[in-house]
Amino acid sequence: MSAVAMYSSVQIGNIDAQIMQHAPLVKRIAYHLLSKLPDTVQVDDLIQAGMLGLLESMKNYDASKGASFDTYAGIRIRGSMLDEVRRCDWVPRSVYKKSRIISDAIRILENQTGCAAKDSDVAEYLGLSLDEYYRILRDSSNCRVFSIEELAQTGDNYLEESSGVSEAPLESVTRENFQRALSAAIASLPERERLIISLYYDEELNLREIGQILNLTESRVSQISSQAVLRLRSRLSGWIDND
Repeated sequence: MSAVAMYSSVQIGNIDAQIMQHAPLVKRIAYHLLSKLPDTVQVDDLIQAGMLGLLESMKNYDASKGASFDTYAGIRIRGSMLDEVRRCDWVPRSVYKKSRIISDAIRILENQTGCAAKDSDVAEYLGLSLDEYYRILRDSSNCRVFSIEELAQTGDNYLEESSGVSEAPLESVTRENFQRALSAAIASLPERERLIISLYYDEELNLREIGQILNLTESRVSQISSQAVLRLRSRLSGWIDND
């Protein structure tokens, strides 16, 4: 066997070993996202997209940029899965439009009063009954999977995959400023919304598990989570492209 052939087989073996080592990470992220998506989304499709993200991570990972491989790969795997779901375009445009209307209403009311807008305040401002308002929140929960992930990556060019070019100082400052704004916005949420966001995105509990902890129905947890995300979008509107 030639030296080139031996090297290639070793390289392939290393890649296979890394794939096997990180396959559980891909599956864990896939099942966590699946719990937030409609029944039409298949876990096998998420896993397949996640494996492509893992391979891309293995190709582009640069340890000199400070992040661990698991952290870097997790971001890329999740991003690949979200790209696959977006490609399927399963959320009607009307859902996004109504969600933005609620987000705008929250921003206007909170600017007027200086306080967190309540469910009843937003519904009244929009001329909706509470039942109608909650129905919109329930519908918007279908696209919630993009919410915090997209917010956290807005303007975010860190862990660049380009040819080793360092992040420009201005981009770094912009990213850091946005991350601080996002952290401050989450910290300023009403207590129950902040807790649910933490359990959902940090602890990666599903809606049913959160409901059991807080003694709420799964539907009510979904409503509160959706409202929290729309409140965050309203408070970060200056950072987010709402075209």
